[in-house]
Amino acid sequence: MTTPAPVSTEKTPESTAPAQAAPAEAGSAAAPAAPADELPPFDAFDLDPAVLAAVKDLGYETPSQIQAQTIPLLTSGRDVIGLAQTGTGKTAAFALPVLSHLAHAGRASEGPFALVLTPTRELALQVAEAFTSFAAHLPDFSVLPIYGGQSYGPQLGGLRRGAQVVVGTPGRVIDHLKRGSLKLGDLRHLVLDEADEMLKMGFQEDIEEIFAQAGTARQVALFSATMPKSIHRITGQYLNDPAEVRVKSKTTTGANIRQRFLTVMHSHKLDALTRILEVEEYDGIIMFVRTKQATEELADKLRARGLSAAAINGDIPQQARERTVEQLRSGAIDILVATDVAARGLDVERISLVVNYDIPHDTESYVHRIGRTGRAGRSGEAILFVTPRENHLLRQIEKATRQRVEQLTLPTVEQLTSTRIERFQNRITEALSGLDLSEVRPVIEQYEQVHDVPAKEIAAALAVLLLDGESLTAQPLPEPKRKQREDRGERGERGPRGPRSREGMRTYRLAVGRNERVQPGGIVGALANEGGLTSGQIGHIDIRSNHSLVDLPDDLPQSVFDRLSGTRVQGKRIDLRPDTGRPGRSFPKKNFDKGPGEGRKFRQERDGKKGFYRGGKGR
Repeated sequence: MTTPAPVSTEKTPESTAPAQAAPAEAGSAAAPAAPADELPPFDAFDLDPAVLAAVKDLGYETPSQIQAQTIPLLTSGRDVIGLAQTGTGKTAAFALPVLSHLAHAGRASEGPFALVLTPTRELALQVAEAFTSFAAHLPDFSVLPIYGGQSYGPQLGGLRRGAQVVVGTPGRVIDHLKRGSLKLGDLRHLVLDEADEMLKMGFQEDIEEIFAQAGTARQVALFSATMPKSIHRITGQYLNDPAEVRVKSKTTTGANIRQRFLTVMHSHKLDALTRILEVEEYDGIIMFVRTKQATEELADKLRARGLSAAAINGDIPQQARERTVEQLRSGAIDILVATDVAARGLDVERISLVVNYDIPHDTESYVHRIGRTGRAGRSGEAILFVTPRENHLLRQIEKATRQRVEQLTLPTVEQLTSTRIERFQNRITEALSGLDLSEVRPVIEQYEQVHDVPAKEIAAALAVLLLDGESLTAQPLPEPKRKQREDRGERGERGPRGPRSREGMRTYRLAVGRNERVQPGGIVGALANEGGLTSGQIGHIDIRSNHSLVDLPDDLPQSVFDRLSGTRVQGKRIDLRPDTGRPGRSFPKKNFDKGPGEGRKFRQERDGKKGFYRGGKGR
């Protein structure tokens, strides 16, 4: 295979769109970045009109760096290696060309038109959702996510119906290939998303097997944050004259911007937001949502709660947008609800708070958003709402910006009630000192005498009328649901095994060992992908010659136990069963109902003894 042709681009935090690079010939120099005012819109690319219509519906006007460099290469038929961090817009970079090709080529005769491999269940679902959005105007389009932890029934049904795009984790893809339920003979596109992460998790053999079964006519796009030797081996063996796109992210945020996040269910965002605004003092505020419709809806809801808010989006005429921004600048309104596109270039000095009401899917947008505050040396605040299923996007933001986002604590019921009472009392004080009460005082005195009602009761009745249905006593918000389990966790190497399992864990025996050339990553991958276990639920691993021992939760559900028993590692059933050499129950409980925690990053330390690993605790 030839050396990849380099196409290198650097990002800056204030860049709003990338330059378009012409497809590079092998060995050619990188194309220079175009000035910001020469950057092309999406419709400058060779994309199908139906795909462009969906892009427009989503409010996107200009591509990110990785998109502008990659889309022309993929639409011209080149294999591509994309070196970019998570959150730079990679999904659209490969999804838009794939869908455009699909629109012209039609359905494959056998098997899917495109296969996208991802390291985790969560990313597979995210990519599948993106394909659905971008294919909104393609008739009869179907995408199918396949991953471990889900029963085979829905996946087999989707494959039988002829899914055009399959997005899956390597382990489950291999299972379907072995079953014969997935065939790749007519595959036209193969995408590896976060390839370095898949290799870290022990998927190299699975990936090589998938390449071996994919048709020779397939075009390959491989995306990775790093370029280890294992990636070089794959690209050298399986990619055909690939062009290499490098995007160096300089997504840094100002130190004078305090960043906080709140985990909240989508249905409770509005209540959480208004509670924060009740307790904390801000000047001008800009709130970001994903869609044009959401700007209008949120602005309406805020106005209904007595807040001065207005919306701007791409459907509002430019003159009207300018008037709205001027109202924010002058203080006629306090809150502006905007999409990313409509707020580009916005610079209003009084903006002291940026609210990411909807979390962005790429880190560049996050940096641009919060850059609307904290300018010219001024301090600012940024709040990020994260639903329980979006925690991975928060981690992407922290990784790309190299900054921790502080967790926001929602005001307590007591704090909120105290604030409401204090503000209500302040209104009374202002009325007593600043208003002419001479006209109404005799009316109250007369009512008190005629009806024999104490003055404080009359005052209380008037207060209730003034509150107009609002309560001075706050009610608690429901707790957010725990984050859904990830398809696969990461875990590190372990030290020598101690005499006992961890508390709450028990030891299970797997019928595979060193004789089958089993590695810890393969065991972790099988348990996480097929059993839906997180790294926090996978304990000590001891690989021996003809079997392995692993610590799993003491109350492992029977359904998970049954599913794992038939799982294969290195082509052999693991035949999971409790280790009889250890004390404990013979079978797992059936009443296990714990929600698995988030995947943890683990320190990796090798103790020099083959086959013995011990994981550390997540940060």
